[in-house]
Order: sequence, then C-alpha cells, then structure tokens
Amino acid sequence: MYSVEYVSTVGKQIRAIPKKERVKVFRRIAKLAQDPRPPGAKKLKGEDSLYRVRQGGWRVVYTIEDEKLIVLVVKVGHRSDVYR
Repeated sequence: MYSVEYVSTVGKQIRAIPKKERVKVFRRIAKLAQDPRPPGAKKLKGEDSLYRVRQGGWRVVYTIEDEKLIVLVVKVGHRSDVYR
C-alpha cells in the first residue's frame, strides 16, 4: 500500500474547491493509496512521471515513487486551469 503525500501548495488549492466537491476529491486521492494507476488515470504527455485522475470537473496531478511506495500529489484544480 502506498502512502499519499502533498506538496505544500496543495492545501490552498483544495480549500478553493467547493465543499461538496472537496469531499469527492479527497476520496479520489485516498483511493490512490490502494491503486496509484487506477482505470482512467492518464500519464501526462511531455512530463516524465506525472499522472492525472479526474473527479468531475476537477483534476488531481500526481507523481508515483514506486521504490518508496509514495504517491505525491503535486496539484489539484479545475480542469480549465490545472495544467497551466
């Protein structure tokens, strides 16, 4: 089982999500500990080790460190601006 860690800026990004959607995003992130490459996860083009999962209109961008069993959440945001 992987542990989930966050970059320091992710807390502020998550607080910007409406509360109803925030719960769903947290559940999606928690599931990454069980399976860091779930169905629907995509490897981002042009990036060595970044993946993303969708939760409604929100995206969770993360990296996987298999040798340390860590999922590091790098960015969380709305689909319109998360990749900028």
